Amino acid sequence: MIDIYAVSASPHLKQRISVPSVMWQVALALMPALLAGIFFFGMQSLYLTIYAVAAAVITEAAIQKLRKVPITITDGSAVVTGILIAFNINTSSPWWLPVIGSVFAIAIGKQIFGGLGYNIFNPALLGRAFLVASWPTLMTSGWKATSPLSNIFESSINGLKNLPSNVPEVITSATPLGVAKALRDTTQIGSDMAETVMNSLSNSDTIQNLFWGNVGGVIGEVSAAALLIGAAYLAYKHIIEWRIPISYIGTVFILTYIFGGINGLFSASILLPVFHIFSGGLILGAFFMATDMVTSPVTKRGRIIFGMGCGILTVVIRLVGGYPEGVSYSILLMNITVPLIDRYTLPKIFGEVRA
Repeated sequence: MIDIYAVSASPHLKQRISVPSVMWQVALALMPALLAGIFFFGMQSLYLTIYAVAAAVITEAAIQKLRKVPITITDGSAVVTGILIAFNINTSSPWWLPVIGSVFAIAIGKQIFGGLGYNIFNPALLGRAFLVASWPTLMTSGWKATSPLSNIFESSINGLKNLPSNVPEVITSATPLGVAKALRDTTQIGSDMAETVMNSLSNSDTIQNLFWGNVGGVIGEVSAAALLIGAAYLAYKHIIEWRIPISYIGTVFILTYIFGGINGLFSASILLPVFHIFSGGLILGAFFMATDMVTSPVTKRGRIIFGMGCGILTVVIRLVGGYPEGVSYSILLMNITVPLIDRYTLPKIFGEVRA
């Protein structure tokens, strides 16, 4: 018996999937985080997101019109960029901040390279970096939360005995990462006391608040639970795969457990790495930004190396640098290395014999 197979010319597509399909599903996966932002911070979260999306779409259409190329605003990529820009802004920001961020992200981060598929940096991250450099006070202060951040840590602080009177000043900060950064940098209370306070902050109550979103922060980063729901949807649809996020988060976990303490190696609580994972923009960055198909490696080994590089840079910036958060800059820096990573991690061609 002879089996006859249908043979066709390449390319061979496994699924009926397109760029618009992928982008609109990513936008859909971001909706739980947007709803969480509205729940915790109010309707201002929605308004700022609408401003950012509108600015991104209009900018893309205007530039494509000027370039005399097909207008592709219906593919959803500009919408995703606008949502991610808004997710990196706190609700006390003026309306023009996400607008400028979206215009910069589309014009400089995307269209200047030729449009979708040609950009070397993640446009939303580039837009965020521009906003932080231009308006650092607006981007790093004025946080709004459903309850004062001090309430989250109140039981931990009150449970410590014989604290110096200046400890409350040390821990007064807008975000959990800001608290950890202040403790690492302070010399007012001594390293032993700072270590004790830090281990107390990374307790189960704190982790629970970080997971659900009852903390100060920006619109889209605040609820890890909402982001993980969206990430699970993308994984189910095979739009993202495990290598980048798992290697990224795993590297942060290991390094913060080893180096995250103040009094030497492995001096931190085992919950401190979990604190670092759920704090700041790590979940958003690992699942929704580092996995960008255009700016991440195409090889399997390359994705693991990329994720590990992002994790190392994030920990270095958080623990050693002068800025409490390092996710955005770590991914942007690793975006530069993608061509090199792809070049040296190419799989061997079938039938090739190496010299």
